[in-house]
Amino acid sequence: MKDDIKIILFGAPGSGKGTQAVVLAQRLGIKRISLGDILRDEVKKQTSLGLEVKGYMEKGLLVPDELVSRVIEENIDRQGFILDGYPRTLNQAKALDEILGKHSIDIDAFVVLDVDEETVINRLSKRRVCKACGAVYHLINMPSKVEGVCDVCGGELIQRKDDNMEVIKKRWEVFNKENKPLLDFYQEKGKVFSLDGRKDKDEVFEQLAKEL
Repeated sequence: MKDDIKIILFGAPGSGKGTQAVVLAQRLGIKRISLGDILRDEVKKQTSLGLEVKGYMEKGLLVPDELVSRVIEENIDRQGFILDGYPRTLNQAKALDEILGKHSIDIDAFVVLDVDEETVINRLSKRRVCKACGAVYHLINMPSKVEGVCDVCGGELIQRKDDNMEVIKKRWEVFNKENKPLLDFYQEKGKVFSLDGRKDKDEVFEQLAKEL
């Protein structure tokens, strides 16, 4: 794998995009651009952007494209990056194409992590995050050493507001409604390959590294 590779990781909420993006970014020494993390940080800081997107996120709705595009353009890197959680819609993909075109950047691969609804519900409903540093855990698959306490910084582990059952199901519905046109868009460019995201995270990474 090249240290200037530019990758989009795509999949439903709970597909493992974030986990794989973190490992890949570390191994390759490239930037991970997580739209969700950036927006949650804005909400936490109570910036004007954060206040604008908070209502959408808590209801499991997509943040308006014009806001998202602004955030992405501010964070892309010519030296290589992994886009985690963006684009999610055909309109966003077209907007990204325009942004990348302005900076003479091409995407090398559009990686799809395939999962089913049962996997998504299991992963998200049992996910816990550190209130202080943002480290992610799973009550069954990746628990902290001490229940409710972060291994990294000792902070409190909480369940995100968008990880309750009602919002998870809404996010799954939104994802399925939007994903086909987006996949078709990148298929036409010859950039797509799919992996079984239901497997153990180490198995997924091995397959991902092999493909890339």
